[in-house]
Amino acid sequence: MSDRKRFIGRETELQFLKNKYAENRGQLIVLYGRRRVGKTETLREFCKGKPHVFFSCTQTTDRNQLVKFSRQMLRENISAAKYITEFADWEAAFRSVLELPFGEKKKLVVIDEFPYMCRDNHSIPSILQNIWDVELKDHNVMIILCGSSLSFIEKELLSEKNSLYGRATGIYKMKEMGFYDAVKFFPDYSPRDKITAYSVLGGIPHYLNQFAPELTVEENIKRNILTKGSVLYSEVEFLLHQELRETPVYNSIIEAVALGNTRLNDISQKSLVNNPSKTSVYLKSLVELGIIDREFSVDVSAKEKANANRGIYRLTGNFFRFWYAFGFANFSQLEDGDADGVYEYLVAPNLHEFTAYAFEDVCRQFIKEQQKRSKLPFRYTKIGRWMGKTTVRDTAAKDGLRVADTEIDLLCINENTKEYLVGECKFKSVPFKYTEYLNTVAKLTPVREQGRFWYALFSESGFDEKIIEEAKSSEYLRLYPVDEVVNLKL
Repeated sequence: MSDRKRFIGRETELQFLKNKYAENRGQLIVLYGRRRVGKTETLREFCKGKPHVFFSCTQTTDRNQLVKFSRQMLRENISAAKYITEFADWEAAFRSVLELPFGEKKKLVVIDEFPYMCRDNHSIPSILQNIWDVELKDHNVMIILCGSSLSFIEKELLSEKNSLYGRATGIYKMKEMGFYDAVKFFPDYSPRDKITAYSVLGGIPHYLNQFAPELTVEENIKRNILTKGSVLYSEVEFLLHQELRETPVYNSIIEAVALGNTRLNDISQKSLVNNPSKTSVYLKSLVELGIIDREFSVDVSAKEKANANRGIYRLTGNFFRFWYAFGFANFSQLEDGDADGVYEYLVAPNLHEFTAYAFEDVCRQFIKEQQKRSKLPFRYTKIGRWMGKTTVRDTAAKDGLRVADTEIDLLCINENTKEYLVGECKFKSVPFKYTEYLNTVAKLTPVREQGRFWYALFSESGFDEKIIEEAKSSEYLRLYPVDEVVNLKL
């Protein structure tokens, strides 16, 4: 197998599964997450070297599903294979797990895309629950139910009203890979190119595998995203058709968010839905699918989050952001085969600015890793973006300051000790300026008198001399050049 196709990352998920496998009791695991995050590949990696049955459900009739499951189980030379060619019902099929001839090892069964199995037979969860309660849970069995339908898993399978509620011995929601795993797909890229590639593809293994590491970021974008016929060219349309109806409406809403419209009214107007209440319903569906997230300032309370008018909407996936910013917006030209032109005149002039947003995310991940290593001045309890009104420097104002709406790229808070780490991220071709640092310090001025503040500055192009000199003499200021952020040793 080539390096490009080797299994990368997911150490945490694999360790979770290994720990459950090692426990001396029955295991019923639910592992789920949005499409393409690598659930199936992770489960296959986990199953390597272990006797197991891996059944992949398809969108078919209940009878056909039972026939296929029966054939796979009977191929394992269980005793029933001497007498039958298929099980009479699902109760008998699930009970056959106990007959698997795996010796002293766990009887491991993976059912991939379990929601497909339930689609044509809503009684399957209750059948499985009954067999689990009466027989399976007290044996050396491990059943893993895997699915991509977030709404089915969370609202049906794991909800209180469902028969499997409380039976799962482990529930794991898989998300995108983080930056430090994602860039392992491009070991020879420069730090800047690693951030750019991540800004385009995010942490979806399927997308990362489409880029050839021996090609430049530009060549990969043109060849593997903007060229008609490439896998990623039709990826977004495929996913939306899989999950949603009214795809033209959803397309317009997602495009509006991708182009920087983050408030409900702005999204409604830009998408031409022109009805905030209706737009809110569409946005809720996109949030449930993990395509869009409703983001709040790091310091808001749970009560404020319940307010429908609070928070801003952002695309969660970098690839969705890229496609709607550059692919979907120029689809006619791409259909005409002008990938080179779209890249040269539309992508290239804006890609650096586009990458700056992802750089903020990378810096947050860097700080999280620093906390794990106890390398921060304090342990934070909250981390995220801060949004609100604050004091900024303004030479035109009487006292040189004015109040304005602003954001802080990264704010870490320990509410108990009143300690704060303010992070500012600059992905620019010029060094971080001292005046920019002063603007950062001026933010949260009223709060600064009540707590202890540290500052972390992140920069693609280094820092001017004045900042460097101040950092040498101040224990409250830390500087992180891009190379240090990207080349963190995990």
